[in-house]
Amino acid sequence: MMASNSGPTALAPAGPSVRVRAPAKINLYLAVGDVREDGYHDLVTVFQAVDLADELTVRPARRSAVRTTPPDGVPVGAKNLAGVAARLLATRTKSGGPVAIDIAKQIPVAGGMAGGSADAAAALVGCAALWELRVQRQELIEIGREIGADVPFALAGGTALGTGRGDLLSPVMTRARLHWVLAIADHGLSTPAVFAELDRLRAQGGGPPPVRPVDTMLAALTSGEPAKIAAALGNDLQAAAISLAPGLRRTLRAGEQAGALGGLVSGSGPTVALLCADAESAGAVAAELAGSGTCRSVRVAAGPAPGARVLPNGGTG
Repeated sequence: MMASNSGPTALAPAGPSVRVRAPAKINLYLAVGDVREDGYHDLVTVFQAVDLADELTVRPARRSAVRTTPPDGVPVGAKNLAGVAARLLATRTKSGGPVAIDIAKQIPVAGGMAGGSADAAAALVGCAALWELRVQRQELIEIGREIGADVPFALAGGTALGTGRGDLLSPVMTRARLHWVLAIADHGLSTPAVFAELDRLRAQGGGPPPVRPVDTMLAALTSGEPAKIAAALGNDLQAAAISLAPGLRRTLRAGEQAGALGGLVSGSGPTVALLCADAESAGAVAAELAGSGTCRSVRVAAGPAPGARVLPNGGTG
């Protein structure tokens, strides 16, 4: 089930600092419409949050700063979305002050799993707790929408239908606990570049056939049967991602040959998400895929997972 979009954010600061965990997302389904006048595309997507997560520590500071470990490929300075989120929350609420944000990265950078958006969501939740703001989760979602289209879902978590730019959310009820193997590529892909490649392919008549109606995925999730969900996986951006990174085709093939029920490129890629029948199967697929030479590393994850949340007593639970 999806975490509620309502109710107060955790208000009590956890001592002198606050630790927050925010999840990665997988797009189980992504239909991309034509480009709009504002430069964005209309989307219909089904998100699922998984338990691969970044952890942020937020504390008061003399001057604002963001530090990421490991730092490879993560935007710094004013471009880091966690810092953007902290500044925007302070402006909107006229509260708080400078904060130091430490990010422990687990979500792949530029991997199609919304790692930057997860960090922004975590910063919103962490600063709200640190500053003892009485702010509703829905208020944070509205602020998150100004930062990026994936930030609202990183706050909400669970499984959800996204429309508009993907930022207008409706919860999706599912009984399924899904087990995923994530094949992490040795390079990232630019989300704008992947959308541009899809537009190019469509303009030349070489675009992929559109994914099936979203009702197929919603019915599969209602059934709770992993095989039906695997059969309903679809992503209009997958052909564009493969056009830019042809090796992804080998990764998908290797995962399915290893025993995954199905797979797809997550979002704009290049992370490949492979759905497995259960936890045991996911372990076996991960072990075989790790030796296939088709990806940099392999992670096992499960969903749905909750959205960005303060860790109790500064701990890791």
